[in-house]
Amino acid sequence: MDSSPFNTLPQETLHQIFSHLHLRQIAAAKCVCKALYSTLSSPSFLHLLRTQSHPLSVLALKPSHRHVSPHPTLQAFDPASNRWLKFSLSFLPFSSLHPITSSRGLLYLWAATQNPNTPSQNSQKALVVCNPLTGQFKTLPQLGSAWSRHGSVLAGSLNVVLVLTELAILYYSEYMNPKDENLNPSVLNNWLKFSSNLPSKPRSPVLISDFILTLCDVGSPWRSQWAMFKTKIVDMEKSMQWIRLEKREWGDIFDVLKRPRLVKAGNDRKVYMVGGLKSSYAMQSACTTILILSLDLESLEWEEAGRMPMEMYRCFIESSKFKVFGGGNRVCFSAKRVGRLALWEENGDGKTEWRWVDGVPGNGDGLCRGFVFEGRLDAIP
Repeated sequence: MDSSPFNTLPQETLHQIFSHLHLRQIAAAKCVCKALYSTLSSPSFLHLLRTQSHPLSVLALKPSHRHVSPHPTLQAFDPASNRWLKFSLSFLPFSSLHPITSSRGLLYLWAATQNPNTPSQNSQKALVVCNPLTGQFKTLPQLGSAWSRHGSVLAGSLNVVLVLTELAILYYSEYMNPKDENLNPSVLNNWLKFSSNLPSKPRSPVLISDFILTLCDVGSPWRSQWAMFKTKIVDMEKSMQWIRLEKREWGDIFDVLKRPRLVKAGNDRKVYMVGGLKSSYAMQSACTTILILSLDLESLEWEEAGRMPMEMYRCFIESSKFKVFGGGNRVCFSAKRVGRLALWEENGDGKTEWRWVDGVPGNGDGLCRGFVFEGRLDAIP
């Protein structure tokens, strides 16, 4: 690039050229060389883009905790262009970066905030919030390493962040109501800790609008029995109460699926529950395929949203377990030794489609985990 005529163009001209491209094309161009990365990361170019760009919705992968890259990036698949993209995270001055979730254009990562030569058991962990497209970031108050290893992180609007474990829940928000007479001002911009008050470890919790949904195993050590619980996060600094969602009309809906997991849908009116479809109610019943159910959160009625085709499911039969992630109108599946991802999509006309995603970046055993990242230029940490 040093000898390319491209470099002789004025920066204003480059800005005008690239401002007509979609965010996915700009994200790919930033990975070409240092010159383009600098040009397309400049404040003047980002200001120009904010007035005319649209969000970029991709499926991002979580890196393995055993793998720490010297050049950290967020690997993501763009279903619209059928390409893998890389978002550089080298602007973050931390070590051991592990992206875990996102919300409204912001990426949340666990990061080590002290000398990398310090033994890992003594390291301090913090949640870092950043926008990979603009390079802006901030650090939330530090947490112990146990939270990063065992906690499920949820993020929502108004910079609300929750970390859930089997025994406790941490809650953070910059926008607690300071006019509340019963609220101690010292809790602002700090983590609040509550007992989880759940019967077991929360599984695949999702944050929808102003409430949390999660699955819990309420069965015995010999047989799993799943149930769904809900709690509001409004005024969480005062109380923590869960209610069990159930209807007599549901019957044995939770016995139909093996290892059910929740996935956030594209709107606040429904949620997906995904799992292996059992062939019978026997304890060691084999699965016939993978089923996606949709729950209407207003009427509390279930309906089938998708069923993995048999020719695709055959690749998952030999795996002892599979991982589910996604959001919006997409659900992604990975399993050991499969080597690629299975993707379910719901189109705008209500039709659904199953397809394979190839070219998955190396992740050791191939058991990928991930989340939906919506790239936005107007998202400020």
